Formats: sequence, structure tokens, C-alpha cells
Amino acid sequence: MLKVATFNCNSVRSRLPLILDWLKRESPDVLCLQETKVQDEEFPALEFQTVGYHVVFRGQKAHAGVALATRSKPKNVRYGLDDGGPADEPRLVQATVEGIPIVNTYVPQGQSLDSPMFQYKLEWFARLRTYFDRYFAPDKPLLWCGDFNVAPEEIDVHSPEKLKDHVDFHPQARAALDQVRRWGFVDVFRLFHPGEPGHYTFWDYRVPQAVERNVGWRVDHIWTTKPLAARALRCWIDREARRTAKPSDHTFLVAEFSP
Repeated sequence: MLKVATFNCNSVRSRLPLILDWLKRESPDVLCLQETKVQDEEFPALEFQTVGYHVVFRGQKAHAGVALATRSKPKNVRYGLDDGGPADEPRLVQATVEGIPIVNTYVPQGQSLDSPMFQYKLEWFARLRTYFDRYFAPDKPLLWCGDFNVAPEEIDVHSPEKLKDHVDFHPQARAALDQVRRWGFVDVFRLFHPGEPGHYTFWDYRVPQAVERNVGWRVDHIWTTKPLAARALRCWIDREARRTAKPSDHTFLVAEFSP
């Protein structure tokens, strides 16, 4: 069995006790982290190794950053996009684990609709689809996960009408993500929870009692090609991790696959 989790930790050093406890308890084969917010020379690699994980990462000070923690040594590790535009290495790490290619991304958030960063976000999705087309095939196993910074459907946000002009739910952002999905991806969480509202991975710190009131978003995802989706056994959100001391504003999303 292959057990994969994704988690926007919102600072790996701030969330290190939570992450290490979770690894010891859940023992995933792969943990994909986003928004690590640490320069590479300061990444706490030794602590991951101490609990039995290899770790590869790309980061920068106080912003973005991605990492892969794996039980077995990852192969074919690559960072960033390579199409001649900005490489954005702290937003993409790819590796092969137990024969499965895994792409972990922290998609640009977009800031605001009138910001150049929103157009950059839309372009980033287009570049990512080209990346998948260049290196992978929809009829072969592939897992893409991370913080996509988009809630795909109305059931993936707490107030769809109120949030329709938000950069993480705007029709253009949803359409850009859907174009990548159409390359050949399946939303693994929705395989097991089709049409069910109220399942979220992010609850804003600034919203009073957001978790208790379930005022959230589903912006963290595990998507796979159809051959790997056919091997999916279950997929769930660990909401309790968001209730722990000093939590991230996101929580863990987990999927299991048969051999």
C-alpha cells in the first residue's frame, strides 16, 4: 500500500512538533509540504531523518517553499518549471517514490484580481499543464498534490456567492485549474465523497471560530491519473490536526492506494 499526505504547514519550523508527531502517528510513505517558509540551509532535515524520513526541499526566506518527506529514498528529484519562464523552484518539487511519480506544488495565490500576480497564477496553471504534457502521460500512474490555491466547485467553499470574486474561487482561477484537470486528472477526495459539501482543508485564522463553525475552503488536493485513481482505497481530511496547539491554517489531506 502507498499512503500519501499533503499539508500546507505555513512554516515548517513553526509547525515542526505537529508534523513530527503526525508522522509518528500516521506513518505515511510520503508527506508533501508547502509554504515551508525557510531557506534551504535552515531546513530542519535532521529532525525528519531522526523519525525515519528522507527529505528533499526548495525554499526561500519567509515565503513559499516545498518539500517531500519519504520513507524510501526518492528518485528522479527535480525542482521548478523548466519552460524558459521563471523556474519558481520553491513552488514545485517532483520525485519518484516506489515507482510512482509525485509532483508537489504550491500554486501562486494571486493576491487580488487587479494584481499582476493573479495573471501570473493563471499562466502558472497553463505552464503546469504543458509541464505534465512534456514529462508524463494520462494513461500512466502520476500523482499531483499540494496547495492549489483554488476551490474547484461551489461545494468546496463555505459561501460560494460571497466568495465568487476571490482569487481562489474566481471563475477564471477555477477554469485555469480545470484545464489542468482535463489533461487527465481525477480528484481522489471526490471519488470517496462525491457531491458532499462541508469538507475543507483550510480555515482562515482571521475568522472567529472558523473551525468550530466550519467556515472553510477545500484548496489542498490529491489528484491522480486514472490508472492510479483505480487503485485508490480511501481519502480523508484530518480535521483534528487543525485543532491542535499552534496549528497551521491548513490541515492534512491523506490518500491510500493499493500496490
